[in-house]
Amino acid sequence: MTLFNRTTGTPPEDRPLKVIFSIQHPAHVHLFRNAITDLREQGEKVEVYAREKEIVSDLLEQYDIDHEILAPKTESVLDLAKVELLYEYRLTKRARAFDPDVMVAMGGVAISRPGLLTRAKRLVFTDTEHATLQNALAFPFATKICTPECYQDTIGKKQVYYRGYHELAYLHPNRFEPDPSVLAEADLDHDEPFVILRLVSWDALHDVGDSGFEDIVDVVHALEETGTTVRITSEADLPTEIEDRQVSIPPNRIHDLMAFADLYVGESATMATESAVLGTPAVFVSSSRRGYTDELEEKYGLVFNYSGQDRHERGLQRALSILESTDPERWKHRREEMLSEKVDTTDVITGMVRKMAQ
Repeated sequence: MTLFNRTTGTPPEDRPLKVIFSIQHPAHVHLFRNAITDLREQGEKVEVYAREKEIVSDLLEQYDIDHEILAPKTESVLDLAKVELLYEYRLTKRARAFDPDVMVAMGGVAISRPGLLTRAKRLVFTDTEHATLQNALAFPFATKICTPECYQDTIGKKQVYYRGYHELAYLHPNRFEPDPSVLAEADLDHDEPFVILRLVSWDALHDVGDSGFEDIVDVVHALEETGTTVRITSEADLPTEIEDRQVSIPPNRIHDLMAFADLYVGESATMATESAVLGTPAVFVSSSRRGYTDELEEKYGLVFNYSGQDRHERGLQRALSILESTDPERWKHRREEMLSEKVDTTDVITGMVRKMAQ
């Protein structure tokens, strides 16, 4: 086990570092965007390549990150392998031309073969233990694998632990201050209680075989019976009767909205963690577990995980009990405790890139 310590490396041969970031999901944009910007501002040469999924292009453009899309959206789980091979083929061609020192990715499958063929070092970030297929395809080819300390699997000599979460790469107070004007954009009053409800499509490689709520209409109606407004963000199509709850704000504004919500309820572990690190309690409902959401429950009391067969009922009951609580300040105090023990994850990313390039 290696514990990351921040380091400032020296560029090889006194030239700028050459780094490729591979983006395959909106969450990867958030994880790496500050590191990409920091490295570019420090004079390093950074190329960004992406596979289109949901709002990847929109986010990269909104954050003014130069990039190239190498493969389109997948239409189904069966289509994923074909699109992935196309992405890797095109990434290999770009990497051979660029000759990077380091290639960086979340999950790491897409940089495995391109990295080997170009002899670039492969830096992989992961926090998802149950992504067994993805991990089996990526880990043998990675040079280093960075995981939060709460990661529950032991990978071996390649593993580097750090005191943080992916979400603290962009939501740490050093990096983010919420903008209350988002409330008006979401058609909410400043004193209006509201819940963010997140639904996923279950077509990502690490989501295959998982599931969440049984009846989302039931969830919406139960939450609204408390007098709370529901704003939905969804990868999947919504039932007609709750379509009007879909939030319509720019994708890069969702974190501002999370910071002012009374509660997050959903099937996305990433968004549950984002809410938690912003001080908004989160109810995470999914058939799979993660080390980071478990830690945020057991150590800090900011996330509540429900993964068993009765996850729908128990998760909903927890959500209702939080909305009926009369002590909202407790979430602020729990967040402060968590932040006092964690680091800015962007510093980990840039520090590892420089260390590996030495």
